[in-house]
Amino acid sequence: MISTLSPHRTAARRPARLGWLLVAALLVVAVAACGGKSEAQLASDALNAGLQAHTAGNLTEATKQYQECLKHDTTNKFCLYNLGLIAQTQGRMTEAENDYRLALAQDPNFTSPLFNLAIVRTQAGATQEAITLYRQYVKLAPNEAGGHLNLGLLLRATGDTTGAEAELAAAVKLDPKIAVPAASPAGTSAPSAAPSATPSASHTASPSPH
Repeated sequence: MISTLSPHRTAARRPARLGWLLVAALLVVAVAACGGKSEAQLASDALNAGLQAHTAGNLTEATKQYQECLKHDTTNKFCLYNLGLIAQTQGRMTEAENDYRLALAQDPNFTSPLFNLAIVRTQAGATQEAITLYRQYVKLAPNEAGGHLNLGLLLRATGDTTGAEAELAAAVKLDPKIAVPAASPAGTSAPSAAPSATPSASHTASPSPH
């Protein structure tokens, strides 16, 4: 016996087939609209546009471009870091902390957000966490005087005189121009609160030592 499809079954299959055709057509249109670029290329283009705007001081446009970058690459650590840097320089510390942590989740050895997160946590009063972050930083970037300086000042504030002297001496050795603040009567002095001033698109960008 030859089996045949009922008219109802044939009709039921048509919408599904048309649906797939529509999806395929939309994908073709989307690729054409983007000039055939991949998501990675689109993310890179947005990052570069953001860096140009950031360097020129146009933070509104830079923010827009970094956010566009994240639409195409949600794990782009450079866009996350740069958004954190903008937030930090504008005093939006909660946003800055969140962006730095997201960047570090992608790369725990990314020194720029590590340095700046330590500053943010210092300002929030989380001294021990900031010390831990600075220890990580100086381990990854032993030749950056700023990390040693801020770590030394925090250690001095907690009463670790020996550790503080070692870190402060390392900072001065790396950068003889550094003037280590004298300890206050309470034995404390404030670490630098200046974040890294350089937006980053590679591992070569290093935090400012002051």
